[in-house]
Amino acid sequence: MVLSSPAMSAPDISPVIDHGDAPKITSRRDLARLALGALGVVYGDIGTSPLYAIRECFNPVHGIESDLANTLGILSLVFWALTLVVVVKYLTFVMRADNHGDGGILALLALVMPKQNDGRARRGRLALILLGLVGAALLWADGMITPAITVLGAIEGLEVATPVFRPFVVPIALVILVGLFVVQKRGTARIGAMFGPVMLIWFVVIGALGVPWIVREPRVLEAVNPVWAVRFMSQYHWHGVLILGAVVLCITGVEALYADMGHFGIRPIRTAWYVAVFPALLLNYFGQGALLLREGPAADANPFYLLAPPVLVYPLVLLATAAAIIASQALISGAFSLAQQAVQLGYSPRLTIVHTSDKARGQIYVPEVNAGLMVACCGLVLAFGKSTNLAAAYGIAVVGTMATTSLLLYAVARERWGWGRLPAGLVIGLFLLVDLTFLSANITKIRHGGWFPLAVGAIIFTVMTTWKRGRAELAAKLDSESLPLDLFLTDLAEQKPIRVPGTAVFMTSNAGIAPMVLLHHYKHNKVLHEKVVLLSVRTVAVPFVPAAQRLEIRDLGSGFYQLLGRFGFMETPNVPKLLRQAGKACLACDSAGASFFLGRETLLTTGPARMWRWRKALFSFLSRNARSATAFFGIPPNRVLELGTQIEL
Repeated sequence: MVLSSPAMSAPDISPVIDHGDAPKITSRRDLARLALGALGVVYGDIGTSPLYAIRECFNPVHGIESDLANTLGILSLVFWALTLVVVVKYLTFVMRADNHGDGGILALLALVMPKQNDGRARRGRLALILLGLVGAALLWADGMITPAITVLGAIEGLEVATPVFRPFVVPIALVILVGLFVVQKRGTARIGAMFGPVMLIWFVVIGALGVPWIVREPRVLEAVNPVWAVRFMSQYHWHGVLILGAVVLCITGVEALYADMGHFGIRPIRTAWYVAVFPALLLNYFGQGALLLREGPAADANPFYLLAPPVLVYPLVLLATAAAIIASQALISGAFSLAQQAVQLGYSPRLTIVHTSDKARGQIYVPEVNAGLMVACCGLVLAFGKSTNLAAAYGIAVVGTMATTSLLLYAVARERWGWGRLPAGLVIGLFLLVDLTFLSANITKIRHGGWFPLAVGAIIFTVMTTWKRGRAELAAKLDSESLPLDLFLTDLAEQKPIRVPGTAVFMTSNAGIAPMVLLHHYKHNKVLHEKVVLLSVRTVAVPFVPAAQRLEIRDLGSGFYQLLGRFGFMETPNVPKLLRQAGKACLACDSAGASFFLGRETLLTTGPARMWRWRKALFSFLSRNARSATAFFGIPPNRVLELGTQIEL
């Protein structure tokens, strides 16, 4: 806590490259426990990719036969995609860029914000912000497709056992998806303990399924040689690039490695990859390749399930369904965390954020996001019907986010790691070459369903930028019509208004001016409380703010106090707790009986704000439907007084 009298002095809590906030590992048991947890949360999506990745590479629409050269060429592309993207890019480089132990696209964005105030720095800051928002929007779109394609891909194994189940695949998938979203409000604390063991069984099983086929056709191991990938691409040229649109399915979910880094730390995530995930994926992919060489085109329909003996197909479908649910859960939880970060950073209207665990601060539930994801996932299942059709819509969002991460990583390498332009350009250029190659391969998917993630991403991006711009214009409008705080206090000292017992709390976003609601209250009621608290809540560019730096208090005299509360972008502000903390420090006020004065603005779109009319209308709509400040800040509703005003924006 920081106490000051003459002026506010902000403590230094700027973003730094720091691994100190990661979970502590004091023994091999701790490492094993965290690595097991990472299997369940981090690797669910990429771990279920074998359900459909190889099958899509040999989809009849591509016209690629499963002969020796083609099979080894595609397996080589899969192997080197996993190696270059997951091992080299993410595990070696990207995960070094953590914001106090936390990762993710918005955490990465917080790291690269320039501190200079010159025009060039502002333009660079705007470009980085827009880039980060594009990545975040595409990640949300990815979160809509992943549950649908993974659950469908798992249930379609029933068709391998018998065609009788074909009409029931979509209904069963819908029931599972609806059930998955319905239980989200209970939190993942209880079922989360099962994720790791189930995924460990999954990886052991899929690896074991591939071994017998590799033993029968050891030639598939030649695919480790990149020459096979080069031969494949040189033979098919542009058509080979299009096949990469299916190969990219093997690395879907790679962003989860970075986004969930704060929950487990770098070392457990790397351990889980090298010990369990990477070997199991390679054994399964190479096993599917061996099956294709052995059985020919007859195995193209679903090589994953054909790896198993017929008697094991039903148990494998059950295990695959469990793995698909876990993979979906990881994306859903990630969408909740992303929504919370967007709200705290000012790029989203206030949402309902429910903490489902009193021990794990990252476990939250956002009803609005949950409902939107459920409707989108069920709609995708009904519209596309098969995971093969959905695969056409998959990939663009994933690769778009990967490319965004690469560009932001360049800024981190230059500004945070101190790299020169040449080494940073060479390393990041290699990553971008891979990302953009995959992105170009997915362009043809746009008319076959790839338009959906792009459309969703565009809508989310528009909402985020409109909200941020609208709040800035509204703040500027309010500031222009407000009175400087020191002038207001000087005027009060001369007028000596009537003071009534109690404490009044006025929330304001600008500590330098008298809040509009305070001016309205004094103008109409002609009285003030004995103690008046001007409270500002700020979100800073770190995930969590230490308790010692949470609160700053300034005694303005005449019973006025100015409070500045700081919260990280992964925290939910709680105003009553903040006031209790202030009361324990030096602010002698009755926080339990304080009255809260809030303003409620009615926005009119006829003002001179520099926004298009449709964006003003959108901002007004978002403002009306945002969660109330009372609920968002945890203020008791029976102690809130709202004063309304009309504002031309």
